[in-house]
Amino acid sequence: MNVPLSRIVPALGLTEPHHAISHHQNRPEQMVKHTKLNVFHISLFARFIERLRSTPDGDGSLLDHSLIAYGPGMSDGNGHTGGPIPMAIIGGGAGTMRGNRHIKTAANTPQANVMLSLGQKFGADVPTFGVSTGTVDL
Repeated sequence: MNVPLSRIVPALGLTEPHHAISHHQNRPEQMVKHTKLNVFHISLFARFIERLRSTPDGDGSLLDHSLIAYGPGMSDGNGHTGGPIPMAIIGGGAGTMRGNRHIKTAANTPQANVMLSLGQKFGADVPTFGVSTGTVDL
């Protein structure tokens, strides 16, 4: 899901765009708005995942045959900090992924390491991805 940073969501009672809200300056009222926006985004993602799960596809569902990585681009939009960054990897990847696990990487592991590992798992013959420093055991 690619949500424009300039998008305003009046249905949530918000009158400022996402990017402005993410720079909350640690002001509680702005942090509440940011939380409201994040909850809205994750609810849309949950609906998307449920649709994939409930759509038959061959010997399983679309979710069984898909792999979706979902997470933020940074840890704290207010400070543009890079970590830690939580990421959900959802779906069976057509049998290439083992689910129901929590993987915690070492401190300061670049998100690019996860993306490189996913690419290699699916056959991409690439030694690096962005600022990757290695791979992650997925």
